[in-house]
Amino acid sequence: QVQLVESGGGLVQPGGSLRLSCTASGFTFSYAAMRWYRQAPGKERELVAAMTSAGTRTNYADSVKGRFMISRDNAKTVYLQMNSLKREDTGVYYCYAALTYGGNYWGQGTQVTVSS
Repeated sequence: QVQLVESGGGLVQPGGSLRLSCTASGFTFSYAAMRWYRQAPGKERELVAAMTSAGTRTNYADSVKGRFMISRDNAKTVYLQMNSLKREDTGVYYCYAALTYGGNYWGQGTQVTVSS
């Protein structure tokens, strides 16, 4: 059974940092391109950051370039380091796995609130 479990969300002041984690199980992690999406209240879900299955290439939304960084380790975990957070970064953050051999999966989401 495929599972993606996010953690690390919470309340942070503007300018602060958070690190989100997504731990995967039920599939071969090295065969999965990993992404982070977010959905703000009243808005559509948007891609925030992506990393290839080999971890050699990354892509970021323009709004987070230079502030967020996606990474992955060999323990089936993908991270999203978020620095210099802004109020507009508030939303539910979702982990997403796209398997090279077929299948796409979502995590349950973790809430990030940037507020003073």
